[in-house]
Amino acid sequence: MLSSTRYSAYDSFARIINETWGPEVSESQFPDIEQLLLNHLPQKAQVLDICCGAGHLAKKLVQKGYQVTGIDGSERLIKYARDNAPSAKFIIDDVRDFKLSSNFHGVVSTDYGLNHVINLDELTNVFKNVYTALLPNGIFMFDLSLDRRYQSDWNNSMVGDIQDEYAWALRRSYNSEEKIGTIDITIFELINQNWQRHDITWLVKGYSQIQVLSALQNVGFKKVESYNKENILTGTEDATLAYFVCTK
Repeated sequence: MLSSTRYSAYDSFARIINETWGPEVSESQFPDIEQLLLNHLPQKAQVLDICCGAGHLAKKLVQKGYQVTGIDGSERLIKYARDNAPSAKFIIDDVRDFKLSSNFHGVVSTDYGLNHVINLDELTNVFKNVYTALLPNGIFMFDLSLDRRYQSDWNNSMVGDIQDEYAWALRRSYNSEEKIGTIDITIFELINQNWQRHDITWLVKGYSQIQVLSALQNVGFKKVESYNKENILTGTEDATLAYFVCTK
């Protein structure tokens, strides 16, 4: 079943995610995903990838023998995902509202997808949906940029890239009182021999570790662990990027 929700603000950037961000993220994070999640799942486990993007993680999971379902709200990202991992199942849906039965041994979300859920009540709804989709003793692993990262790294910083058929620039700013980050992106893309400009804005939320842990526990996860994403062997007291691993 397809949701009526569509996230067009991500469609314009989908090609760039597919060609650069997606492959880089899936490759760099896969060792941690193996250690914290996959090593604790049965062979050929059912894995749900929420905020799955262009499907590069799904592709790696399929190659490892897992049965994969991906969810994302961007129609263009899902199109790329179906091309990248044709044997996986992909659904266009809102992670705040999706309803799946309890069929999954594991659920994963990477590349700070859940920071784009900018309200704690809505993030809690995501956690409830994941909890429902998991089998008993199933495991949910996800990453987040914490508030302290945005406080320190987002002082109007800019990144960008230039390729033969497109160029983009991204500017980040953070409101420390509202704990809301703004990502303004300008893209120039060569389409039918003409350069076209797209301007889009994404919002992200800076959560504290305490907020996230409390929400997960309130949903019912019986065991919740956190890890410093920059080095999972170190503590999270001063972490700016974190993994959360939760057992139903």
